[in-house]
Amino acid sequence: MFRALPPVLARPSGAIRTCVLLVLLAATGTAILELVRQQTGTPGFFVGLALALLPVPPLMAAFRWLGRAAPAPWPQLLFCFGWGACTAALIAILANSFATQWIAAATTDPSDADQLGSVAIAPVVEESAKAAALLLVFVFRRRHFTGPADGFVVAGFTATGFAFTENILYLGNAFGEDVMEGTGVLDSVTAATFFVRIVLSPFAHPLFTVLTGLGFGAAAVSARRVRRTGLPLLGLALAMGLHALWNSSALFGEYGFYVVYGCVMVPVFGLLLYLAVRIRRRRLRAVAGELAVYASAGWLGPAEVPALASMPARSLARSLARRSGGRAAGRAVARYEADAAALALLRNRARRGGAVREPDFAVRERELLRGLWLRRATAGPALARAAVMEELLPPWFDPLDLRPSGAGAAEEGAGAGTGAALPAPVPTPRRPEATPSHARPRDSRPAEARLW
Repeated sequence: MFRALPPVLARPSGAIRTCVLLVLLAATGTAILELVRQQTGTPGFFVGLALALLPVPPLMAAFRWLGRAAPAPWPQLLFCFGWGACTAALIAILANSFATQWIAAATTDPSDADQLGSVAIAPVVEESAKAAALLLVFVFRRRHFTGPADGFVVAGFTATGFAFTENILYLGNAFGEDVMEGTGVLDSVTAATFFVRIVLSPFAHPLFTVLTGLGFGAAAVSARRVRRTGLPLLGLALAMGLHALWNSSALFGEYGFYVVYGCVMVPVFGLLLYLAVRIRRRRLRAVAGELAVYASAGWLGPAEVPALASMPARSLARSLARRSGGRAAGRAVARYEADAAALALLRNRARRGGAVREPDFAVRERELLRGLWLRRATAGPALARAAVMEELLPPWFDPLDLRPSGAGAAEEGAGAGTGAALPAPVPTPRRPEATPSHARPRDSRPAEARLW
């Protein structure tokens, strides 16, 4: 009886999960837009929408740049943005309104209720709602959640979507207030709100949620169950604390906002920016180191490895492929680059954590190697040419040496020193070795007979 339960309680298929999430995003998106329009009025809604759109492309481009070493699929990133803009925003506005009304009824002081709600309730509700998107990706798209860089990117897109909807609400309300009072543009509440939320602190919500994303990213590379559970909770707690400090800056006096902004927000932003650049460089070094094993085994050309570890060379290779073979060739090179980076990071995690961290290493490795093999005829020459044009090849590189030199040694080194933790090494593809011209037997037949 009990043996029949697992098939019945099995996970729904990917198509079903996708449909459910799309319906959820559509429903919550429609609800939050109508709710915001009712609070701001139709003119205020469109003014807020136009102004709130301004910081979205730069923020998305910045987080996309961070993840370019091993890019996440665009549908996943758009889902995170939609979750933040629709579902998380709806949860936050409903929960915050309910909590504020309950506190006001309990304390009979609306001003205290607003302050307590913004400091104690809003950070918990909003960061938890945004963290739900990270949890969904972490559980159901674990293949694309491989470390701190992915946590950085997923959290950034989610928080950018949330800030977008929140900015519509604040800017729309400010515009409605200015219309009622007939305030000029320079002295308007809209201009002040725009300056604070769009110019000074467009990174505020991404800054909070990135701390949660780093917790999930650290959990993704941890083999211990305690850390996989505790690190995301620690990141979420830090995000709530920083969010509460930011919201309470108005309670610290006339210059409280500037003190918190200059002494806390700016230094934390600088620290996370430094960490993001460091994570990106470390990822590219891992790509170079792990792909060298596959190049030694003959799966990649020696000139491809330095090109795949350089973002300018990758971009140049895509441009060269599009110029010679059209958009289809450019897409093939982009897919080749993404698969190569995913393969390198997969092997890096397996080498460090073994079967505990990557139980399906062999299957996933075969999938990625097959993808590389299918596109190598198009991507290989473009990457090799990009490596030459970017001057990435070392002085000792010999382009005429076509032998997979060191294949056996590479395979031995791949399996040595790690015991049973590392999966089996990559088999070397069969490649014909070039025969020197002086070692070939001389053909004494007439020239006419040699044609046959």
